[in-house]
Amino acid sequence: MDRREKELIQRLLKPMDGERLLDVDCGEGNYLRFFRGRGCSVTGTDPSQHMLDMARETLGQRADLCPGDYEDLPFSDNEFDIVTLIFPDSACNLQNAINEAIRVCRGRIFLGTINRYSPGSAYGTKNAASDPYGYPLRSSIPEMIRLIRSSLSDTTIKWGSVIFFPPGWYPAGSFFEERIPVMRNPFGSFIGLAFPVTYTHITVQDPLGEASEAKAAGGYPEPGAARRGTGK
Repeated sequence: MDRREKELIQRLLKPMDGERLLDVDCGEGNYLRFFRGRGCSVTGTDPSQHMLDMARETLGQRADLCPGDYEDLPFSDNEFDIVTLIFPDSACNLQNAINEAIRVCRGRIFLGTINRYSPGSAYGTKNAASDPYGYPLRSSIPEMIRLIRSSLSDTTIKWGSVIFFPPGWYPAGSFFEERIPVMRNPFGSFIGLAFPVTYTHITVQDPLGEASEAKAAGGYPEPGAARRGTGK
């Protein structure tokens, strides 16, 4: 299951060597390790210090880890090339979390969660990749697209899903499951969506708080600048 989820993430997000990536609610660092293996400079945040300690044991000094909440990320505007939010727990206000992900991103975002409309999914019970103190959020492709459009009305959204069998089918069903391709199936068990964050204007900040408009080179904001325009 983990391998097939990452196949979908790779296909939709296409992380590149040298990109700065933030994994929100990173847990024990499973996805940070995946992106680190693809050459990204990785940062993880999680509200649980226990999970951050586990991630530190896994990744050592190869990742920046800090406590943080979905709705109040401790980072500057436009700081990361990629922001991922995978298996948010059910207590998360997903709209606010998406808005925060957009705020700290200057490139593209990936959202991944369990499909509420997947029949007989292997996610019938609590998923180990979710927050250990809560159940993973269940959503659907139309719901996720609506939330994204509420924040970025004109962005291009790519999506896909992976099908998993009910728990009782394993391990015998694994052979057949591996042969089901990643696809755009609205009833897949794990659904993922990727979309770009682009800007046309920024507001440059100085120590006195005075602002002036400036063009962002290549459509991206200058480092350390707050965004204004199509980014939110």
